[in-house]
Amino acid sequence: MSPSVFTQPDLAVDASNSQLPTRRQFLTSTLAAAVLSVGPFSRGWGQSSPLRIGLSGPYSGGSAPMGESMRNGVRLAVNELNYIGGVLGRPLELVERDDQANPQVGAAIAEDLVLKDKVVATIGIVNTGVGMASIDTYQKHKIPLLVAVSTGPALTKKYAPAADQPNAPDNYIFRLSPTLTLEAQIIMEDMAKRGFQQVALLADATAYGDAGVKAVGDAANAKGVALSSIERFKVGDTDMTEQLRRARATKAQALILWGIGPELAAIARGVQQLGWKVLLVGGWTLSMANFIDGAGSAGEGALMTQTFIQEGGVSSKNSFLLAYASTFKTGRIASPMSAAQGYDAMLLLAAALWQAGSTEGKAIVQALENLQKRVPGAITVYEKPFTRLDHDAVTPNMLVMGQVKQGRVVYAYSEDARRGLLQRKKQG
Repeated sequence: MSPSVFTQPDLAVDASNSQLPTRRQFLTSTLAAAVLSVGPFSRGWGQSSPLRIGLSGPYSGGSAPMGESMRNGVRLAVNELNYIGGVLGRPLELVERDDQANPQVGAAIAEDLVLKDKVVATIGIVNTGVGMASIDTYQKHKIPLLVAVSTGPALTKKYAPAADQPNAPDNYIFRLSPTLTLEAQIIMEDMAKRGFQQVALLADATAYGDAGVKAVGDAANAKGVALSSIERFKVGDTDMTEQLRRARATKAQALILWGIGPELAAIARGVQQLGWKVLLVGGWTLSMANFIDGAGSAGEGALMTQTFIQEGGVSSKNSFLLAYASTFKTGRIASPMSAAQGYDAMLLLAAALWQAGSTEGKAIVQALENLQKRVPGAITVYEKPFTRLDHDAVTPNMLVMGQVKQGRVVYAYSEDARRGLLQRKKQG
């Protein structure tokens, strides 16, 4: 498996580029504010060797919308950082690998990125199973991993020191996405506010689904909502009629879905074919384009947790969305959360590298755990997003509920659309 190295020569900006003023607008808003507040930069690379950053995700298969969107977000940040001089006077170079959402492939990629490609850090991990198969390598070789998409709680907890273990080894695993535990809590808060007394759950038969069953069950108990039915399905299944009939028989007021786009779309179509008038609710994967497009009218009104919503009337003022649309020639991101979280992960890694003044893993970890400057990103303005005991950047106030309307994801509640980035910064 040979790596794909991304340097983006096709997106480089020069004096003859007609989009230069627009690019400068981007850089003087979101990116420049982050970069210039953290440390110096140099426009002259001379003979400096590039800083190699690993980028691992699924760029094929059912998880591809998440992986491709994440990759575009990281690429966008790298292109903008290189435009203003790179990091520590060196250009950034992405070493991209397709893990195919396969844990065995992901584990092999982690070994290659660390041992053969000599990356200073890696961004990525979309699927929890891939993450669990990969993190041991990064921890063992003391290479920081910034998880941009996966929500499995165990990823950042496995090596996390406890409060009573101040001398525990460093934890090299960080996360920019919400945990599914947090997602389940937000979902059940919404169900309780609606007065729902019982809901059914359909989850895929993966590590992600296993963790979802536990998180949803715990959150339902905490809110006094009965979980009337728990059904499972395999990745690749297209007919869940029997599971749906059993769930419907329990008279559930909502159907919680836990999986990825293609299977969730099949479930939505199945609900419609049964004539079951039930609210579809789930984790953030219900915002994926392959769910929305695959479900069609059956997905209309579905609710999901979100850190970032592309719609909502603010896109014309959002430098990240403007840059994304200009660079990748699209007005629709297949997985907006994945793109935004990937972009922000690269900005935070750059901030840590500047602060550390080093590419040594331990120095990067220490910088990430104690960032001295605020870093404006697409999702929020990051202010000390990590500590030694907490490597998860997202807290409950940073999540909102999205809803599918006419093929797009919009804010489910108008008050969330009015909240600014500063109101969504991490709570202590």
